[in-house]
Amino acid sequence: MTSRRDDRPPGRPRPAYHGRRPARPRPAGPADGVSVLYGWHPVVQAMGNTERRLHRLLATENGAARLEAELGPLRIVPELVRPSDINALLGPDAVHQGLYLEAEPLAAPGLDDLPEDALLLALDQITDPHNVGAIVRTAAAFGVAAIVTTARHAPGATGVLAKSASGGLEHVPFIIVRNLAEALIALGERGFTRIGLDSDAEVDLGSLEPRRPAVVVLGAEGKGLRERTRSCCDVLAKIPFTGAIRSLNVSNAAAITLYALRARAE
Repeated sequence: MTSRRDDRPPGRPRPAYHGRRPARPRPAGPADGVSVLYGWHPVVQAMGNTERRLHRLLATENGAARLEAELGPLRIVPELVRPSDINALLGPDAVHQGLYLEAEPLAAPGLDDLPEDALLLALDQITDPHNVGAIVRTAAAFGVAAIVTTARHAPGATGVLAKSASGGLEHVPFIIVRNLAEALIALGERGFTRIGLDSDAEVDLGSLEPRRPAVVVLGAEGKGLRERTRSCCDVLAKIPFTGAIRSLNVSNAAAITLYALRARAE
């Protein structure tokens, strides 16, 4: 076989890529402690929230154009990338819609900073980020003031959780506590009615006469509320099911509970 003629001038080295274009460097991942938000609703809500400090925005040309059409001048200049660049950061299954944002976590209020008529959710070791994200989205829809959870046995407010929350993180802050039972005791001392959702409770949710301030306490699927958490509740209530299935995904249970309490309060 005859080798291909080399027409390069003498002394010029052969390109290392042998006729192929060098690969464009992939964007680096986020620094520690930085929240990752991706997809249309999480990113557009964060970009519109002036309380959210922004670090870096990666966007496809279409994604950047959509953002500018929605928000006008952007608070941060986007780095234009290919969809595959964002896939490399998030994985191929992430539905990012050409938008990827790195930002500071939002500041959280303290238990003593809550309004007198606040409605809260407290999560007792709910670890699935899809469920927690869906709960955040529901909480934003029903005007929940904050979600109380622990640093351990809880997902971070980033990535999959943020995507599932669909922008709700910008409206419902997390209050991170060391011990959930102690936080519930402190809320009780402030006059909060502590309502634990428990499938074995004797009280139907619809029979409650809710008053504010109040906190609804939700347990993990399967395990439910831990014993000490239960003991810190003023009342345990159940959703009265009438069909063959007697349990729901915790995010669905949260939605039903918030609607029922809101309807009774009006």
